[in-house]
Amino acid sequence: MRNADHRLTRHMAAWDSAWARRLLPVVEEAAEHTKLWWAAAAVMAAAGGPRGRGAAAAGITAVAVAELLSDAVVKELVERRRPPEEWIPHDDVEDRPDSSSFPSGHTAAAVAFTAAVTPAWPRAGAACAVPTVLVAIERVHSGAHYPSDVAAGATLGLSVAALVRSASRLAVRRRG
Repeated sequence: MRNADHRLTRHMAAWDSAWARRLLPVVEEAAEHTKLWWAAAAVMAAAGGPRGRGAAAAGITAVAVAELLSDAVVKELVERRRPPEEWIPHDDVEDRPDSSSFPSGHTAAAVAFTAAVTPAWPRAGAACAVPTVLVAIERVHSGAHYPSDVAAGATLGLSVAALVRSASRLAVRRRG
Protein backbone atom coordinates (compact mmCIF):
# COMPACT_ATOMS: atom_id res chain seq x y z
CA MET A 1 0.00 0.00 0.00
CA ARG A 2 2.78 2.43 0.93
CA ASN A 3 4.64 1.77 -2.32
CA ALA A 4 1.49 2.39 -4.35
CA ASP A 5 0.91 5.62 -2.40
CA HIS A 6 4.45 6.77 -3.16
CA ARG A 7 4.26 5.84 -6.85
CA LEU A 8 0.96 7.64 -7.30
CA THR A 9 2.34 10.72 -5.52
CA ARG A 10 5.33 10.87 -7.86
CA HIS A 11 3.12 10.31 -10.91
CA MET A 12 0.62 13.02 -9.96
CA ALA A 13 3.32 15.53 -8.97
CA ALA A 14 5.06 15.00 -12.31
CA TRP A 15 1.81 15.50 -14.24
CA ASP A 16 2.58 18.35 -16.59
CA SER A 17 -0.25 19.80 -18.59
CA ALA A 18 -0.99 23.38 -19.52
CA TRP A 19 -4.41 23.40 -17.84
CA ALA A 20 -2.99 21.91 -14.61
CA ARG A 21 -0.24 24.57 -14.49
CA ARG A 22 -2.87 27.31 -14.92
CA LEU A 23 -5.79 25.95 -12.92
CA LEU A 24 -4.34 24.13 -9.89
CA PRO A 25 -2.46 27.13 -8.41
CA VAL A 26 -5.70 29.15 -8.64
CA VAL A 27 -7.57 26.33 -6.87
CA GLU A 28 -4.90 26.20 -4.15
CA GLU A 29 -5.13 29.95 -3.55
CA ALA A 30 -8.94 29.87 -3.44
CA ALA A 31 -8.99 26.96 -0.99
CA GLU A 32 -6.39 28.55 1.31
CA HIS A 33 -8.00 29.58 4.63
CA THR A 34 -11.33 28.20 3.29
CA LYS A 35 -11.90 31.35 1.18
CA LEU A 36 -13.56 29.29 -1.56
CA TRP A 37 -16.11 27.77 0.84
CA TRP A 38 -16.89 31.08 2.54
CA ALA A 39 -17.48 32.65 -0.89
CA ALA A 40 -19.72 29.75 -1.96
CA ALA A 41 -21.67 30.04 1.30
CA ALA A 42 -22.12 33.79 0.81
CA VAL A 43 -23.49 33.25 -2.71
CA MET A 44 -25.83 30.49 -1.48
CA ALA A 45 -27.10 32.59 1.42
CA ALA A 46 -27.64 35.65 -0.77
CA ALA A 47 -29.19 33.93 -3.79
CA GLY A 48 -30.83 30.82 -2.41
CA GLY A 49 -33.44 32.08 0.02
CA PRO A 50 -34.11 29.92 3.08
CA ARG A 51 -32.76 26.80 1.37
CA GLY A 52 -29.56 28.62 0.43
CA ARG A 53 -29.10 29.98 3.94
CA GLY A 54 -29.62 26.51 5.41
CA ALA A 55 -27.16 24.96 2.96
CA ALA A 56 -24.60 27.69 3.65
CA ALA A 57 -24.93 27.28 7.41
CA ALA A 58 -24.55 23.51 7.17
CA GLY A 59 -21.52 23.87 4.89
CA ILE A 60 -19.70 26.39 7.08
CA THR A 61 -20.45 24.41 10.23
CA ALA A 62 -19.06 21.28 8.59
CA VAL A 63 -15.92 23.15 7.46
CA ALA A 64 -15.29 24.42 10.99
CA VAL A 65 -15.67 20.97 12.55
CA ALA A 66 -13.60 19.28 9.82
CA GLU A 67 -10.75 21.77 10.22
CA LEU A 68 -10.83 21.46 13.99
CA LEU A 69 -10.69 17.67 13.89
CA SER A 70 -8.15 17.54 11.07
CA ASP A 71 -5.73 20.21 12.20
CA ALA A 72 -6.09 20.27 15.98
CA VAL A 73 -6.70 16.58 16.64
CA VAL A 74 -5.63 14.13 13.93
CA LYS A 75 -2.53 16.00 12.74
CA GLU A 76 -1.40 16.18 16.36
CA LEU A 77 -1.90 12.44 16.84
CA VAL A 78 -0.40 11.26 13.54
CA GLU A 79 3.02 12.61 12.63
CA ARG A 80 3.66 12.02 8.94
CA ARG A 81 6.28 13.75 6.85
CA ARG A 82 5.22 15.35 3.61
CA PRO A 83 6.36 13.82 0.30
CA PRO A 84 10.09 14.41 -0.29
CA GLU A 85 10.86 17.63 -2.16
CA GLU A 86 12.92 15.77 -4.77
CA TRP A 87 9.74 13.99 -5.91
CA ILE A 88 8.13 17.28 -6.89
CA PRO A 89 9.47 18.61 -10.21
CA HIS A 90 7.87 22.07 -9.97
CA ASP A 91 8.02 25.15 -7.75
CA ASP A 92 4.86 24.38 -5.74
CA VAL A 93 6.95 22.37 -3.29
CA GLU A 94 8.25 25.60 -1.76
CA ASP A 95 4.81 26.55 -0.40
CA ARG A 96 4.16 23.40 1.62
CA PRO A 97 3.14 23.64 5.27
CA ASP A 98 5.35 22.31 8.06
CA SER A 99 2.55 20.42 9.81
CA SER A 100 1.88 16.70 9.56
CA SER A 101 0.85 15.50 6.14
CA PHE A 102 -1.93 13.28 7.52
CA PRO A 103 -4.79 13.97 6.85
CA SER A 104 -5.32 16.63 4.20
CA GLY A 105 -7.16 19.42 6.01
CA HIS A 106 -7.96 21.18 2.72
CA THR A 107 -9.64 18.03 1.42
CA ALA A 108 -11.45 17.43 4.70
CA ALA A 109 -12.88 20.96 4.61
CA ALA A 110 -13.82 20.75 0.91
CA VAL A 111 -15.57 17.39 1.22
CA ALA A 112 -17.28 18.40 4.49
CA PHE A 113 -18.65 21.57 2.89
CA THR A 114 -19.89 19.84 -0.24
CA ALA A 115 -21.35 16.83 1.56
CA ALA A 116 -23.14 19.07 4.09
CA VAL A 117 -24.56 21.38 1.39
CA THR A 118 -25.78 18.64 -0.94
CA PRO A 119 -28.79 17.32 1.07
CA ALA A 120 -30.09 20.86 1.60
CA TRP A 121 -29.50 22.02 -1.99
CA PRO A 122 -28.45 19.22 -4.39
CA ARG A 123 -27.66 21.51 -7.34
CA ALA A 124 -25.37 23.68 -5.23
CA GLY A 125 -23.72 20.54 -3.89
CA ALA A 126 -23.14 19.29 -7.44
CA ALA A 127 -21.56 22.63 -8.36
CA CYS A 128 -19.32 22.45 -5.27
CA ALA A 129 -18.20 18.93 -6.17
CA VAL A 130 -16.08 20.23 -9.06
CA PRO A 131 -13.78 22.46 -6.96
CA THR A 132 -13.77 19.80 -4.23
CA VAL A 133 -12.26 17.26 -6.63
CA LEU A 134 -9.80 19.87 -7.90
CA VAL A 135 -8.68 20.66 -4.33
CA ALA A 136 -7.98 16.96 -3.73
CA ILE A 137 -5.99 16.68 -6.96
CA GLU A 138 -4.06 19.86 -6.23
CA ARG A 139 -2.99 18.69 -2.77
CA VAL A 140 -1.16 15.70 -4.29
CA HIS A 141 0.05 17.53 -7.40
CA SER A 142 1.65 20.28 -5.29
CA GLY A 143 3.50 17.74 -3.17
CA ALA A 144 1.69 18.77 0.00
CA HIS A 145 0.12 15.32 0.50
CA TYR A 146 0.14 11.68 -0.40
CA PRO A 147 -3.04 10.27 -1.98
CA SER A 148 -3.75 8.40 1.28
CA ASP A 149 -3.71 11.75 3.15
CA VAL A 150 -6.30 13.05 0.71
CA ALA A 151 -8.41 9.88 1.07
CA ALA A 152 -8.28 10.21 4.86
CA GLY A 153 -9.25 13.89 4.60
CA ALA A 154 -12.18 12.97 2.35
CA THR A 155 -13.32 10.29 4.80
CA LEU A 156 -13.08 12.75 7.68
CA GLY A 157 -15.04 15.34 5.67
CA LEU A 158 -17.82 12.86 4.87
CA SER A 159 -18.02 11.80 8.51
CA VAL A 160 -18.23 15.40 9.70
CA ALA A 161 -20.97 16.20 7.17
CA ALA A 162 -22.98 13.22 8.41
CA LEU A 163 -22.47 14.39 11.99
CA VAL A 164 -23.59 17.93 11.14
CA ARG A 165 -26.70 16.63 9.36
CA SER A 166 -27.54 14.34 12.30
CA ALA A 167 -27.03 17.10 14.85
CA SER A 168 -29.22 19.43 12.80
CA ARG A 169 -32.04 16.88 12.57
CA LEU A 170 -31.78 16.19 16.30
CA ALA A 171 -31.97 19.93 17.09
CA VAL A 172 -35.07 20.31 14.89
CA ARG A 173 -36.77 17.36 16.62
CA ARG A 174 -36.05 18.77 20.07
CA ARG A 175 -37.47 22.16 19.13
CA GLY A 176 -40.61 20.63 17.60
